[in-house]
Amino acid sequence: MKRIIFGIAVGDALGVPVEFVNRNELKKNPISSMTGYGTYNQPKGTWSDDTSMTLCLIETLNDKVFSLQKLSNRFINWYEHNYWTPHGDVFDIGGTTQLSIINLIQGVSPIEAGQSDEFSNGNGSLMRILPLLYLIRDKPIEDRFELIKDVSSITHAHIYSVFSCFVYLEFALLLYKNYNIIQAYEVLINNINDYINSNNLEDVLGDKFDRILSGALIDFPEDKIKSDGYVIHTLEASLWCLLSTQCFYDAVLKAVNLGGDSDTTGAVVGGLAGLYYGFEQIPEVWINKLARKDDLFELAERSIANNLE
Repeated sequence: MKRIIFGIAVGDALGVPVEFVNRNELKKNPISSMTGYGTYNQPKGTWSDDTSMTLCLIETLNDKVFSLQKLSNRFINWYEHNYWTPHGDVFDIGGTTQLSIINLIQGVSPIEAGQSDEFSNGNGSLMRILPLLYLIRDKPIEDRFELIKDVSSITHAHIYSVFSCFVYLEFALLLYKNYNIIQAYEVLINNINDYINSNNLEDVLGDKFDRILSGALIDFPEDKIKSDGYVIHTLEASLWCLLSTQCFYDAVLKAVNLGGDSDTTGAVVGGLAGLYYGFEQIPEVWINKLARKDDLFELAERSIANNLE
């Protein structure tokens, strides 16, 4: 879990100061190190809601008996009482996530709280889903899908969001099983196409995942990669960054410098890159700049003790 925690937090913190900055502006002044202030006027090393909500999931996995209600309670605690925030305040939250947490506060069940319309497909569940890998890693694919669906649907219940999380975690599972990135992508395509066909999802998904599942994503030029907050775009950008780089450093900087929703793209890439390349490949200078670094290490050690590694 340590490699995921720090991969996500580092990618997130690198992107926070330049969230919403145009890609062309970042080409003139690219991010190459941990910076501060910028978009949210936050100090260097500050991570955002992406990491906060991920840490809530990790805490819930550490409870050993996994509970959607406990996870939901932690999301409420973060939203209302600044739980697992870097500096004691929530400075960034997506609209769909906020509406869903308000539903939870009002007593709606976790299964029904999430937004399910097609316009509620931001990347707010994708950004926090990666630690679920340690709960689903030994389960059959149908059970993996159902757990992913349940956890995504606390905030993002539409099939595009759920399926994006599913593709992401299936790719992560292949990396966890020591496939290299190119092999993992090839196997992913076969596995996901088989799942779509065997579950008659072709009409439900339409062509939304065709760019990923065509196998051609690896060859796309940068100008064909979008880095806004739409969940499928974030998934595409994240896979593309990993497929087109060969180390943690290059992958996360490529993600952040795409601009737009830079903190989330950075976090989503950072989690996978941390998982694949390992904690030792995350630059120490970046780790040392992170807010609440010691708390992150403590959570990582607790997770390792609970066999979440």
